[in-house]
Amino acid sequence: MSTQVITTIHDKRKRPIEHAWNAPVYLVLAIYAVLIAYPLIWMLMSSFKTSAEIYGDPWGLPETWLVQNYADAWERGISSYFLNSVIVTIVTAIGTVLLAALCAYGMVRITSKAANIVLILAMGGLVVAPQVSLIPLYQMLDALGLLDSLWAMILPYVAFRLPMAILLIRSVFLGIPHDLVDAATIDGCRSLGVFRHVYLPLSRSILMTAGVLTAYFAWNEFLFAIVFVNSDENRTIPAGLMSFRDALSTDWGVLLAGLVIAALPIVVVFIALQKYFVAGITAGSVKG
Repeated sequence: MSTQVITTIHDKRKRPIEHAWNAPVYLVLAIYAVLIAYPLIWMLMSSFKTSAEIYGDPWGLPETWLVQNYADAWERGISSYFLNSVIVTIVTAIGTVLLAALCAYGMVRITSKAANIVLILAMGGLVVAPQVSLIPLYQMLDALGLLDSLWAMILPYVAFRLPMAILLIRSVFLGIPHDLVDAATIDGCRSLGVFRHVYLPLSRSILMTAGVLTAYFAWNEFLFAIVFVNSDENRTIPAGLMSFRDALSTDWGVLLAGLVIAALPIVVVFIALQKYFVAGITAGSVKG
């Protein structure tokens, strides 16, 4: 009993020291949070200003909160750009996660050199920069008749996000106990049944993580969207916002309102799915 009391007193004495050592870490994190949040807050405030106010008083609050900037941005094309971005992002995320999960499942279940070859190819895909393949991709899409369409963005996005998604999902699949697989097989599940009823439910966090990372990439990607798509009706938000800039004058309030509309969905997705995101990243870093 006395030993427990002494231990408790010793722990209480250590807590102030630990808090003192953690104070610089918290300070650095607080400064980093301010550096990240301030540009977003400035963009949000400036989206309610006129261009004259932005130039005259860039750091102050708006004299009149111009909600009309958002209406103007929506009417000038953000509505169609937004819909295209939603379609491209959803199809890309679902396609990438589904293909990566099937590929990772095959790599885990097949014990042969073929699985190792696929793993090496997936790792090699991580070092290929999108800019390097720009011309070959353009020629390939042109030959397939897919230029200036949503598929001209979806297919390259899926291809470039597959390697990372495969490695993340595979790392979690490796940790699934074989006893569960044997039990499902005894119950009558075939290969796809094991994949559906065992692997997918136990890997929900990493699947959500791969989906969020893919959605973030597809929503903000600019290079392929501006090169492979020429028509205004097929552009996504990053490429479409370029039309808001004029050679002589730019309505910065409307442009910033468009940027807020573009940033809002992905911020909401991250906030809503952050527990899955953190759990998935943690799970994906344990096994290799």
